[in-house]
Amino acid sequence: MGMTISGLARSGGVNVETVRYYQRRGLIETPPRGAGVRRYGAQDVRRLGFIRSAQAAGFTLDQIGELLALDAGQDRARARELAAERIAALDGKIAELQGARRALERLARQCHASEEGPCPIITAFDREGLAAAGDARQPLG
Repeated sequence: MGMTISGLARSGGVNVETVRYYQRRGLIETPPRGAGVRRYGAQDVRRLGFIRSAQAAGFTLDQIGELLALDAGQDRARARELAAERIAALDGKIAELQGARRALERLARQCHASEEGPCPIITAFDREGLAAAGDARQPLG
């Protein structure tokens, strides 16, 4: 018989509006109404699972749409290109996060080293405070 959109959403761990959004984006087919209700099957559950897994790997919805359009047996080169692009973006984000971590560790050490003057952690996030103090440090983030 098939499941309703709410059943599909529940099976994928998303809400109904997310399923509808994916339909508008062309990532999930919108089945015809049968007896006034749209019914979804196992293929739709697999498709929703694919989307969620690809999102967890960091792919954008545009990239997911492209992955869905690829033929698993014929388009391996393009799939590798998309994965390589995603890996490069993740590497950039990791480097950014590592830099933020180092900066926060430095600020925490400075804060711990002295109880005098303004807290370096708070000051680092206060651009006006930095400008007023003539501090050349870059705000964190």
